[in-house]
Amino acid sequence: LRFDEKVRVVVFKSEVKGVFCAGADLKERAKMDDAEVGQFVKRLRNLMDEIAALPVPTIAAIDGYALGGGLELALACDLRVAASSAKMGLIETTRGLLPGAGGTQRLPRCVGIGLAKELIFTGRQIDGQQAFSMGLVNHTVPQNQEGDAAYQRALTLAKEILPQAPFAVKMGKLAINRGMEVDIASGMAIEGMCYAQNIPTRDRQEGMAAFREKRPPQFIGK
Repeated sequence: LRFDEKVRVVVFKSEVKGVFCAGADLKERAKMDDAEVGQFVKRLRNLMDEIAALPVPTIAAIDGYALGGGLELALACDLRVAASSAKMGLIETTRGLLPGAGGTQRLPRCVGIGLAKELIFTGRQIDGQQAFSMGLVNHTVPQNQEGDAAYQRALTLAKEILPQAPFAVKMGKLAINRGMEVDIASGMAIEGMCYAQNIPTRDRQEGMAAFREKRPPQFIGK
């Protein structure tokens, strides 16, 4: 997906009704020795980092349970949409663990330090509406009879992104992600570098021409 220029948005959904991702298989985990657990979690953390580093926007469609590593997967995405009935939580402390695939870092960056500590310390599960109220998800929707309401809303959101200039969207994502890790002056410099890469693109020229000619732009990602 990273190197396929035809890919404009990636939506993560589950084929299992009522479950987005239930997290680690603790029965499987119990059979591992300490070294194997460490390696397993390291690979899982690397996977989440790869998802977070995808150059195109990513959307998690949470239509059911997103627990432990399942919520960490959703947090690795840029945007999250949840059914109001979905259940989310970093429940690791209830199993004698702590989040190990990015949860301790991505959750506070999403909802703030105080709320993140409360959710992680308690292992509390919250529904889609609660998640929306604290900014954990971008949108919450009532679940439908098919059980894919979040996915349908995620598709609508993806279709809002699709008409926009692909390279500009990628640079916007890069500027935000890198800028959030540094002070604002350094962030401004990162924005400037991303903007400079966008200036010579054909899409920027097309956007200006379309504005002058009062027509919709036809972006090609070049």
